[in-house]
Amino acid sequence: MGMINVTELRKGMIFRWEGELYKVADTQHVTPGNWRGMVQCKMRSVKTGSTKQQRFGTGEKVEQVGSEAKEMEFMYESSGSFVFMDPNTYEEHPVHSSMMEDQKGFLLPNTMCLLQYIDGELVGVDLPTTVNLKIVDTEPALKGATVTNQYKAAKMETGVTIQVPPFVDKGETIKVDTRTGEYVERVKA
Repeated sequence: MGMINVTELRKGMIFRWEGELYKVADTQHVTPGNWRGMVQCKMRSVKTGSTKQQRFGTGEKVEQVGSEAKEMEFMYESSGSFVFMDPNTYEEHPVHSSMMEDQKGFLLPNTMCLLQYIDGELVGVDLPTTVNLKIVDTEPALKGATVTNQYKAAKMETGVTIQVPPFVDKGETIKVDTRTGEYVERVKA
């Protein structure tokens, strides 16, 4: 696709750096005081699955790599794999659990996801930006509580724990941002 400045890197993008393919897990533009700006990038190797932190100068460039995306439906988890189904051919595509490590807490059966391929090889799975999850355990809601900066832990139906406002209660369904793992809003029944 071409060379891009590291300041253009976004979560989910695939790029080539030092001959290896990486997928951006997180990126942050940092400008500390009167120092030069830099981009702190958490990236996952497409080949090995290992994650590393890399600090780039804001003028550095990397090669953005194009990928082919196929929409597939998550079906179930089985013996170290997450199984997706192509809705057109009904073919099942197992994805090794190491590729889903950061995302499995936001994945419910029947969720439509984009599987990214480069030259026919699976390089990543993109979840929807938000998902609706049911709270299975949290402290009781505080009477008269409104939005505050005091959050509490809540365990979701998938097993992941996120921070929620004090007014949400066990049994409620909430919208969660899959990119950050943060509470967005309550979902009206």
